[in-house]
Amino acid sequence: MNKLSNSLTKALAGAQDRAITIPARAPAMVRELTSADRERLLKHFLALGEEDRMLRFGQIVPDHVIENYVGGIDFTRDTVFGVFNGDLQIVGAGHLAYLAETEKGRTAELGVSVSENARRRGIGSRLFERAAIRSRNTRVTTLYMHCLSRNATMMHIAKKAGMKIEYAYGEADAYLSLPPSDSVSVMTELLQEQAAVFDYAVKRQTRNATRFFSALVPAV
Repeated sequence: MNKLSNSLTKALAGAQDRAITIPARAPAMVRELTSADRERLLKHFLALGEEDRMLRFGQIVPDHVIENYVGGIDFTRDTVFGVFNGDLQIVGAGHLAYLAETEKGRTAELGVSVSENARRRGIGSRLFERAAIRSRNTRVTTLYMHCLSRNATMMHIAKKAGMKIEYAYGEADAYLSLPPSDSVSVMTELLQEQAAVFDYAVKRQTRNATRFFSALVPAV
């Protein structure tokens, strides 16, 4: 029994080490969310502090407003993306909302949030890139972001993407004109989604294995 316990303990430690180190080094995988992810999306937003809520929503919003916002998302109309950590918690989210089409074309508005403990890993940029390619493939001609001008991260992403930025009263509107979709953009999005689904499956398997070994190892 001692040998078995020692083996299980080593296996558990190895699984935990992999769960911690691999996601930190690997690029963020962005998966499209569905209504089944609504509760985890809500948990992500509720975990944002006052400053982060201000940067994401343009004002400090209380919990009940966030609950109404998440509860009102129509996943069949808008597109929502998420980045998951090893515990399958959402640490980055992007909400792509399609605006009414006009004679000038179709516009989509993007809102991005990243958990405090998951920053400086390029998650915001990956969410933006995924939203941009989805916009192209759904006939969107202009990708739009509205945020506070002091939101340095989103301003950096917008400038890096070559977006036209208009400032007024401490707020900023950023616009990016998108080219039409083509076979490359369609295939790129397909491959990105497949990679994200696979990444999610691996993380779920690792988490389940860790829980299984934890249940077998006797408490010290």
